[in-house]
Amino acid sequence: MSRGKENDTGVSEFLLLGITSDPGQRQVLFWLFLCMYLVTLAGNTLIILVIGSAPHLHTPMYFFLTNLSFVDICFTTKLIPRLLVSHVAGTWTIPYTHCLTQMYFFISFAHLDTFLLAVMALDRFVAICHPLQYCSIFTPWLCGEIAALVWVGSGLISLVHTLLMSRLTFCSSTQEISHFYCEAYLLLKIACSDTRVNQRMFLGAVVLFVAPCVLIMVSYICIAATVLRIPSAVGRRKAFSTCSSHLSVVILFYGTVLAIYIRPPDSFSAQDTIATIMYTVLTPMLNPFIYSLRNKDMKEA
Repeated sequence: MSRGKENDTGVSEFLLLGITSDPGQRQVLFWLFLCMYLVTLAGNTLIILVIGSAPHLHTPMYFFLTNLSFVDICFTTKLIPRLLVSHVAGTWTIPYTHCLTQMYFFISFAHLDTFLLAVMALDRFVAICHPLQYCSIFTPWLCGEIAALVWVGSGLISLVHTLLMSRLTFCSSTQEISHFYCEAYLLLKIACSDTRVNQRMFLGAVVLFVAPCVLIMVSYICIAATVLRIPSAVGRRKAFSTCSSHLSVVILFYGTVLAIYIRPPDSFSAQDTIATIMYTVLTPMLNPFIYSLRNKDMKEA
């Protein structure tokens, strides 16, 4: 990093305090995170390979599931390997530019998760509520356009956050962050310059997180209303079974994300650091199990 950049921001690196300072606990966490990361890689890679090799899974739902699995691999890969290296090397500092880069990819992949989950809910809505029009609505061309839109849109949203963060100044050359990665909320708390523009942007980000959640809720309300009108109990169970995997992932992901971020940045606490493990590590690890164990097509494949 250039000296000019350090003068502009007042900081050359950040000190990530991690989850705990106890050496014994850190050793346990190293093996825990390593195992979870390897399971995440194996599980999501297997999902991608299975869907790619099974022709009967070449449908819109599984196309978006492939995207979600790839995002989960990228999400954890951007966070966990560096955490593991810090545990081994005992070095918890991260350069300023690396911190912003990590923040960019974190925000981008987080938005990708929310958008993809919303699109998958729409897919289930059309498949159950308008089955005769499903193939004509969710064409391969439209699926490709939607995927491109959510990838580009998430990248642009994250870029705006990162550029606004790069304009902030910090009070010393090394600042402490009470987290195991560069959390944007905590960067705002330790900044010395005016963060009002950033906080407005984060308010907009919360809206972008909540809007897909509302879309998912509306979709499932319509799905439930349609399924309950099916006279056959077997038919109702079959219809609900096509949604159960996706709904489980939505509850797991949004339950922790909204609990943490739908609050002012100043209220962020150490307990939230533990809670972020749920959606940054645990959810990507559990997704393959949820979709494979609760999905008949995936189990057969």
